[in-house]
Amino acid sequence: MASCADILRSEFPDLDGEVFAYVTGILHGSGADFESVDELVEAVGELLREVSQDAKDDGAIREICQRLFNTLQLDEGRAQRCSQVLLDAPIQLSQITDGHDASVDLLPGLLLKRGQTSMVNAKKLEKAEARLKAKQDKRMERDSLKSSGPLVLEEASASQAASKKETRMESSGKNKSYDVRIENFDVSFGERVLLAGADLNLAFGRRYGLVGRNGLGKTTLLKMIASRSLRIPSHISILHVEQEVAGDETPALQSVLECDTTRESLLREERDLTAKVNAGRGEGTEGARLSEIYAKLEEIEADKAPARASVILAGLGFNAKMQQQTTKEFSGGWRMRLALARALFARPDLLLLDEPTNMLDVRAILWLETYLQTWQSTILVVSHDRNFLNAVATDIIHLHSQRLDTYRGDFENFMKIKEERLKNQQREYEAQQQYREHIQVFIDRFRYNANRASQVQSKLKLLEKLPELKPVDKESEVIMKFPDGFEKFSPPILQLDEVDFYYDPSHYIFHSLSVSADLESRICVVGENGAGKSTMLKILMGELAPVRGIRHAHRNLKIGYFSQHHVDQLDLNISAVELLARKFPGKTEEEYRHQLGSYGISGELAVRPVASLSGGQKSRVAFAQMTMSCPNFYILDEPTNHLDMETIEALAKALNKFRGGVILVSHDERFIRLVCQELWVCENATVTRIEGGFDQYRDILKEQFRKEGFL
Repeated sequence: MASCADILRSEFPDLDGEVFAYVTGILHGSGADFESVDELVEAVGELLREVSQDAKDDGAIREICQRLFNTLQLDEGRAQRCSQVLLDAPIQLSQITDGHDASVDLLPGLLLKRGQTSMVNAKKLEKAEARLKAKQDKRMERDSLKSSGPLVLEEASASQAASKKETRMESSGKNKSYDVRIENFDVSFGERVLLAGADLNLAFGRRYGLVGRNGLGKTTLLKMIASRSLRIPSHISILHVEQEVAGDETPALQSVLECDTTRESLLREERDLTAKVNAGRGEGTEGARLSEIYAKLEEIEADKAPARASVILAGLGFNAKMQQQTTKEFSGGWRMRLALARALFARPDLLLLDEPTNMLDVRAILWLETYLQTWQSTILVVSHDRNFLNAVATDIIHLHSQRLDTYRGDFENFMKIKEERLKNQQREYEAQQQYREHIQVFIDRFRYNANRASQVQSKLKLLEKLPELKPVDKESEVIMKFPDGFEKFSPPILQLDEVDFYYDPSHYIFHSLSVSADLESRICVVGENGAGKSTMLKILMGELAPVRGIRHAHRNLKIGYFSQHHVDQLDLNISAVELLARKFPGKTEEEYRHQLGSYGISGELAVRPVASLSGGQKSRVAFAQMTMSCPNFYILDEPTNHLDMETIEALAKALNKFRGGVILVSHDERFIRLVCQELWVCENATVTRIEGGFDQYRDILKEQFRKEGFL
């Protein structure tokens, strides 16, 4: 392999001797201090670019620095194996050490051969060493700060321009409109500006889908609205489905009924007055008040409330027995469904939903789509499920470039209009640029012609008056790639044969289950929550052992697993780079950054605490961690949760190109259609293959809804 000197001579043949000595001095004198190629670029990159007289661009200079860095790493390894130096003549240590200053390091002088002198400019090397030492001190200080004290996360904040007209109407109580108009507002998260000078208009009775890339501030915007950090008329009731219902002794059905505070207070007063009359402690006015209460209860259809609450719970997957269970008996996922049920039952003026389909199975999503289509008040929903938005949304709000753009129609219509807008914007920009160039040519041609002076002045004024159009700000394409540099091997790859499994012998989760998959498989598993989908995945991986039956896995099988609760498995207090370094030690920081960059976690995102990342960005970190060991078979449990639409599309493309096998659980209809070739339905303690694919499964569920009267 070429030495650093050889690389420099081949790439920069005209390199001055003094500069050559300086650069090689830095490389060999401080090579061990360079922890990444970025530090090497910072140390000598600018100098090399000047030497090349801009013949080499930043990419070429970085590539040369990468080769130099690799050579230094190799030389360091050799030095550790062999630290001997061949001298021209013996050294009399007794003569050298007599009367020497103990503070002076003799080693550099001893290792120089006779007659050999350093070619490095001492002053320049001293400066370079000082820079490196400063960087090391800064890194040590940062690490010590990181390890001491609890993690403090940045907070979101909102500001809005004052409106005297709105303030007067609000204080006078004359504002009876249920439309929401939030104008000229900013939203920040720590020092990052998420929205600047944005406007948000929500017409009462319309259903808005809020879309945009991960990490741009969709969830933060919902929180600012829910907390009324942005001005919203006080008579408009807001409900944000964010936290799960607290676990206590309240039955699920009663928990839903209690969120209708008007009904509950009337019923409580009715019980108190009735008890007072029955006990003979009445004052004579109770009868009139009871009549008023009964009239109000009839007006709000209080007698129909239990049936309405029961239908909502049933649609979200709660059977009759579960509706009578106390809330503390449910897991976190089911309590989130309870929170959604309470919100749907309460019917607020403005309902805020953040990724409601993440907690639901396909059956519950289909029910929710149908239920929301008849919603009477306003909805603002963040979702990355295209089919859900097409079914529910009447308008789409696109968050990008720190602003909000509203489009009429469902998501497919939004995509068409957006593409057309971008094309028109680009055409206008290009036409104006050509017009500007045409005028500028005239100005340059006749600038010094006295006869044309007035025309030139006129053209200059015309240029000044032209509106400044900006080129189309295209969002970068999301690309994902799963490494597949492994040898193919023949079936059987992974199979379960006549498997029984249970936690309680009285309740079988699976009975006589037989399934198989190979390296060509693209299988999607669907079914109601609690049907055993995640349990089957764990049996396939070998994490759970069958009670009876056989699990067979090929000896070369290497499984990568993505859990739907992946966030719980990430250390949120450290950065993504540190996370990979702890999980896969022995690699350079550059390799960890490259792995994260393959999944969209690059630059400053890679060194921020994982806790400060958005849900979608945390999912990308989990993907980077999962693929680091290059598995040949992936088992994915709800991989699309929290991912934006562009990333979901990229994930689908990556899985289709992957040369290994895939089994996944998903509720995203579009993702299922893009990836899967087989559909397995998990129900009744077994798994059934649906030959007609997702369309047949959807028809089966709709027929069930009609029979059970959930719609």
